[in-house]
Amino acid sequence: MDGGDNAKCIKYFEKLEARYPFGPYAQQAQINVAYCHWKDGELAQAIVAVDRFIQLHPGHPNVDYAYYLKGLITFNDNMGFLGKLTGQDLSERDPRAARDAFEAFKTLTTRYPESKYTPDALDRMRYIVNSLADSDVNTARYYYRRGAYLAAVNRAQRAITDYDRAPATEEALYILYKSYEALNMKDLSNDALRVLKLNFPNSKILVTGKRADADENKPSWWQIWRK
Repeated sequence: MDGGDNAKCIKYFEKLEARYPFGPYAQQAQINVAYCHWKDGELAQAIVAVDRFIQLHPGHPNVDYAYYLKGLITFNDNMGFLGKLTGQDLSERDPRAARDAFEAFKTLTTRYPESKYTPDALDRMRYIVNSLADSDVNTARYYYRRGAYLAAVNRAQRAITDYDRAPATEEALYILYKSYEALNMKDLSNDALRVLKLNFPNSKILVTGKRADADENKPSWWQIWRK
């Protein structure tokens, strides 16, 4: 494992568990198998292994790490080399893996608030929430630019409802305002504009069409990965 030969170390850990199924070494082998599968890019097998460990040892002293590892596995699911190279973030991908990661981190932080892994899990949860909100706003923007204003309204409303404190809420309100305006629904358009100004009194999006924090405050994928 230290040498990075993940495929080989998986075989040895599996042999260890099979020959000596009782005791702490077998338990540690199970979680190590999950870790090595993850490092070897076998994400589905890593999830199976970590779920097996959690089910077999719910009271294990290191079960908090198991939930943390599960979150990490799904957090970086299918990013790939090009994703790393281009700095692709969660908002540009299928959000299902991000939601699965959020649930694993949520379980960790709720059940084990004193765990040494909890602070990092909380950071990742905040990032995931912001990225999921951005994903909905990206979709709403796509619909708006193509004239599908009702679809843009629905997706912007979902971002506002589900992620009301995320930075992307500002742009979601703006898209809501502009979409209602395009649909000639003046009352709803004015309401969206009023809420936007009330919650973001210094917003520049009405002038620029882009929220000020779009590139500055959202952590990059590389920052999360390297951490």
